[in-house]
Amino acid sequence: MSAEEHNFEAETGKVLNIVINSLYSNKDIFLRELISNASDACDKRRYKSLTDKSFSSSIDFNINLVVDPKAKTLKISDNGIGMSKDELISSLGTIAKSGTKAFLEGITKQKNKKDNLSLIGQFGVGFYSAFMVSDKVEVVSKGIGSKQSFHWESDGQSSFKVSETNREIEGTEITLHIKKTEKDYLETFRIENIVKKYSDHIPYPVKLIEEGKENDLKSLNSASALWMRNKKDIKQEQYEEFYNHLGGIGKPWKIIHNTTEGLISFTNLLFIPEMKPFDLFNPDRKTSVKLYTNRVFITDECENLLPSYLRFIKGVVDSEDIDLNVSREMMQSNTALNKISKALVNKILSELRKECEKNREGYEKFFNEFGAAFKEGIYEDFDRRKSLLDISLFKSTNDEKYTSLNEYISRMKEDQNDIYYISGESIEQVIKSPQIEGFKSRGLEVLFMVDPVDEFWLPSFNEYEGKGFKSVTKGNADLSKFEPKEDKENKKKKPANKKEIETLISEMKSHLGEKVKDIKSSQMLTDSPVCLTADEAEMDIHLERLMRQHKRLDKESKKILEINDSHDLIKSLAKIVSKSSDKSIVNDVSHLLLDQARIVEGELPLDTKGFTEKLSSIITRSLSS
Repeated sequence: MSAEEHNFEAETGKVLNIVINSLYSNKDIFLRELISNASDACDKRRYKSLTDKSFSSSIDFNINLVVDPKAKTLKISDNGIGMSKDELISSLGTIAKSGTKAFLEGITKQKNKKDNLSLIGQFGVGFYSAFMVSDKVEVVSKGIGSKQSFHWESDGQSSFKVSETNREIEGTEITLHIKKTEKDYLETFRIENIVKKYSDHIPYPVKLIEEGKENDLKSLNSASALWMRNKKDIKQEQYEEFYNHLGGIGKPWKIIHNTTEGLISFTNLLFIPEMKPFDLFNPDRKTSVKLYTNRVFITDECENLLPSYLRFIKGVVDSEDIDLNVSREMMQSNTALNKISKALVNKILSELRKECEKNREGYEKFFNEFGAAFKEGIYEDFDRRKSLLDISLFKSTNDEKYTSLNEYISRMKEDQNDIYYISGESIEQVIKSPQIEGFKSRGLEVLFMVDPVDEFWLPSFNEYEGKGFKSVTKGNADLSKFEPKEDKENKKKKPANKKEIETLISEMKSHLGEKVKDIKSSQMLTDSPVCLTADEAEMDIHLERLMRQHKRLDKESKKILEINDSHDLIKSLAKIVSKSSDKSIVNDVSHLLLDQARIVEGELPLDTKGFTEKLSSIITRSLSS
């Protein structure tokens, strides 16, 4: 049968180009990736043989490396699950678009080329790392249960060929035709060192065979599951390599390795990364922990093993109390699995609490990376929401550093009964919000809620340690019992005549009409002339904007326009109203002030054409006077 030629998909071609042509400081990574793929194939066949009686269960799984210096080839073979023709085409000819995009973005952003190495395996492009050292790659594979083997071949340029072959094979064999410039990968000593460094944890024997010396087999790895070893016998470097094997970036920030015994016994080896992966906020929100039973791989798609708000954690959980014969769908409601999940989450939160208390600087770095995902649990995990909130951190007007809610409460003023907060899209935005001016002038700390999930857990959390949550963008905060701090600026600012302000407000209401819900003097403004606030019964301003952006609300609610009766602009406008019969300037300024308040909130003026016309009119009058 003649070979079928297929073109690589466009995105796959981009990845190949980067992998092949980028100047990596350490190309050894390719062997780690291919051995990891072989190990996964053995895992899958082992699971299949234990859950399906039609497949043999008496297989000695192994991974063999064959070096042939004369032919300039390195072969990696396994007796795992193998691939059919369609699987060869789909697995080796395409890459998931979301993963490819993240890979391309990530490798472009990385400044240090050494950091790029850990990106290869994370997005399922590990196979293509073979082209860093090869000018041609051949794959022969036979899917489990199939009678026909297939041959895949490519030079890593634009296409690949697939054809039938009469080769007798169990599993998959990959042949790398090593480039002339990379001939040191044909030295057995080099191969031995790479395997011991990167793949010692692989649970199957990795054996080295030199062509012509088939009887002289060398087992290069310890072939024992790393997570089942005693912690005292594991070096930090071995933990780190296993973490990279699981797709982790860089080094792990925290390692949680322990065995739990009781009614349900299990061992876990979990890693909390130093930096967030590029797919942390993918819509599927899948977790990244592999489930084993008695060292037999079961699945890496067990949704109930860890909640999605801990999806940044990578690792392995192994338990002898999970029935191998249960289907993956039924496993989601398995009683033993639910108990393991509960114990795991409690252990993770306990470790995070310790870090928060004993290693605050490190914990703040962790929270800066993963806080936005972690806080999803406050909204989703009802039973643990208080525990999660205890170790959640926030930025505030008090300091550039993070603060916990308990630390905030410890700094509250004597008569302060509420935890004040402002929500928005970023700290840079909310720190400039006019609504916080009056709170800052009175020494009242305001928390910055700038993660999207904050808007969803806050309405469902009425109080924390007896203190309620109050948004400063709702104009119902009573600041009269808190005296502003005495400083030079505050002494200079005196409010306008009360009667003049009342007249001005009445006049502005007549001009703005139904465009606002109300107009009133503000307690919270010190520097800005105006701001918008929501009524007590209405939605928080930022939450409403989010809901409208996501088509959850049809129209914008009317806001309260608060004016600063100590501001020179407002005082000047009040005097004009009291002394002049010409109301046109008051009309123009009233609309401009409303639009100014809207712009500060990230909204467009109600009438952009009218806004420019009124602005031009005011500037013209100013220049003519």
